[in-house]
Amino acid sequence: MNVAKAGSKFIYLNDLMRFLREDQALKTMALLVGTPGDEKVNKAALKTWVVNAFRERKALALTLNDTKTAVNKLHQMVNVLVGIIIVVICLLVLNIATSKFLLFISSQIVVVAFIFGNTCKTIFEAIIFLFVMHPFDVGDRCEIVGVQLIVEEMNILTTVFLKWDNEKVYFPNSTLSTRAISNHYRSPDRWDSIDFFIHITTPPDMVAVMKQRIINFIESKKDYYYPNDITVVSLKLEDISSIKFHIWWRHKINFQDMGERFIRKGVVIDEMVRIFKEHDIEYRLYPVDVNIRNMPPPVTSSRVPQTWEALR
Repeated sequence: MNVAKAGSKFIYLNDLMRFLREDQALKTMALLVGTPGDEKVNKAALKTWVVNAFRERKALALTLNDTKTAVNKLHQMVNVLVGIIIVVICLLVLNIATSKFLLFISSQIVVVAFIFGNTCKTIFEAIIFLFVMHPFDVGDRCEIVGVQLIVEEMNILTTVFLKWDNEKVYFPNSTLSTRAISNHYRSPDRWDSIDFFIHITTPPDMVAVMKQRIINFIESKKDYYYPNDITVVSLKLEDISSIKFHIWWRHKINFQDMGERFIRKGVVIDEMVRIFKEHDIEYRLYPVDVNIRNMPPPVTSSRVPQTWEALR
């Protein structure tokens, strides 16, 4: 209402340049619509940006809260350790601690280190993982051992994740420090791909038309995809009767919002199916193997003799 002209349903680049420098206006336009070339912003794009910004700020607030809690626990542990050191130093300064007393204390320390050595090592590894490595924050979508999880809570010793069905999973931080972790939120704009098969008898000119139509469709969605990062290639001959094709393109989002990724990919698949049907192309989007394990019992008929004796 304050930026767009009266009666206009869009905010244009010139409208932003009344308040911002040209470089700032271009950056703002890129944030709102994702494509600097589209010099207009509608209400839906602005609403989407505000919602995403709110989600990011909420995740940041949760991260800071969990980090503050972890720091407070770490501060308490350090206070206890410093307090013990101060008591020992005071005993030495006041000549209260004798050599026998120090020998007794050192022997007890050795016993405690033997008993709690692994625990202290685990705590140290968890602290290094949480504050030094720091591979994720609250709200990040991560992939660990092939399973996608969302970070729910971060503690000194454990991290709580959520699965797609909101099942909570607790991972020790010392274990996470030894595993490969994929962070979708911190990743740049991601690539996507689809494999499909068409019959080998499909005419080459029809295959060329099919490729071009798929590329043109993805390029037309420049709000969603990078128009210059699209490739459709034939990979190999499959089962003598089919040719395997591979298409990959680059989204203008990472895969933090996996639902949005599937929606955009589904739009491409729907368009591909429509193209195949229009050109009467026999296709498969993925191979289907049928394995017969149990054969049905043979059907017997009372009208046919079953034994040689009956024939005689």
